[in-house]
Amino acid sequence: MKSIHAGLSWPRIDDAPIEVACPFCDTLQSAPRLVEGDAAHCCRCGEMLYQNRPRSLARATGFSAAALVFMALAHLFPSITVDAGSVRRELTILEAAAAMLREGHPLVAMAAVAFTLIAPLSLVGGLLYVAAPLRFGVALPGARGVTRLFQLSEPWNMLEVFLLSILVAMLKLGVVGDIQLGVGIWALAGLVFCTAAAMAGIDRLELWDRLEIALQAKR
Repeated sequence: MKSIHAGLSWPRIDDAPIEVACPFCDTLQSAPRLVEGDAAHCCRCGEMLYQNRPRSLARATGFSAAALVFMALAHLFPSITVDAGSVRRELTILEAAAAMLREGHPLVAMAAVAFTLIAPLSLVGGLLYVAAPLRFGVALPGARGVTRLFQLSEPWNMLEVFLLSILVAMLKLGVVGDIQLGVGIWALAGLVFCTAAAMAGIDRLELWDRLEIALQAKR
């Protein structure tokens, strides 16, 4: 039965305490529900078990939407422009992957597409699909599976590694010609920031609680 608890950022299904295993010492213990801004710590080692982040769904929705905008800009506009004598070359991320494929490096090309497009899109797109309607108590079709998908894709989101590799490549290409930063590289930096902020802001306990309550309300 659905119940609303005063002072909590989300309703819980029942009044029972949460059973949580410490991620550091693996001690199983009863952890209380928390008001916004508080955190629960392990009674044995003091490791933080979980935290009730303020307005986590609103933060996740806003940063995920911004991340999708930055992702579109990062793939539509050139990341770097190289001027070498009379030759001028502008490259987007997908054009760089296509060039790698033509040069006989298919694994590098597929990794570039997977780590800069597929994994980030699964992560922030899935988070937005789930979190935005949950702010109003609605669970869209397949929300439970999408939640599992974007949590599984989180470790494969390596945008910061790709951004660092571009910066290293720019240092090496600097001896060949003049290097200019394009809109795509700044959009990629914005994408890295918004993706990290969206995942840091979401409270996974709140997300699953709201999702389960919304799914029960549909039955």
